[in-house]
Amino acid sequence: MSATTDTAGPPILTVDGPRATIRLNRPKHLNRLQPADLDALLAQFDQVEADPAIRVLVLTGTGRAFSAGFDLGAIAERAGSEAEQPSAGSSFENVANRLEDLALPTICRLNGGVYGGSTDLALACDFRIGVDSCEMFMPAARLGLHYYKSGIQRYVTRLGVDNAKKLFLTAQKIDAPEMLRIGYLTATAPAETLDEEVDGLATILAGNAPSAMRGMKQAINEFARGELDADAANQRARDSMRGAEIKEGILAFAEKRAPRF
Repeated sequence: MSATTDTAGPPILTVDGPRATIRLNRPKHLNRLQPADLDALLAQFDQVEADPAIRVLVLTGTGRAFSAGFDLGAIAERAGSEAEQPSAGSSFENVANRLEDLALPTICRLNGGVYGGSTDLALACDFRIGVDSCEMFMPAARLGLHYYKSGIQRYVTRLGVDNAKKLFLTAQKIDAPEMLRIGYLTATAPAETLDEEVDGLATILAGNAPSAMRGMKQAINEFARGELDADAANQRARDSMRGAEIKEGILAFAEKRAPRF
């Protein structure tokens, strides 16, 4: 179920109790993603989501950067082939959208800089905790690249119109304090306490009611995209009032103990 080798290559999935970790693993190239890595990530997302024992996913990188984004050579090769149509299963946009809609909560552990397309991969996570020396930039305007629609939407809905314009149109680098100020980061921590910060949040999320979190996350994402299925959200709320999770939650509150979901 998990991989343990540290040989550079596709992302590595490990599972420890209720927590799964996916680690990008091409440190010599700042974890720049190859087409095969995108397929691997989709398969790992499916694997994590299919295991009810896993309650939270942490996405991180190996080495001094989180990720330098998608391989520019692959972009150039794709652009040079008029006939080529990227498959849904291997497109970067599809990976980011799949990550955003995962049924379990997700944390991006930003161990270093985040650049290009990987800035959207991090935004697709529910929380982003970064080392206090990290930085980010989106170079699309410098490359002559019009970014894909759902990525721009994530920037706008999470960071606001003005910040999205600044990051996309100026292609300027920003540092960790500014990332925190505009809401790109949920929190920052020194390198020596980064894991402690991530572990604390992961423990909280793993201990909460999974079905309730799954439904509320879905509603929040739908609200942000302006496509709320109100009937489905209302039905989930009604169902929760009769479900096993609320019974355990109320009992645990009465007994002054942590709930066991």
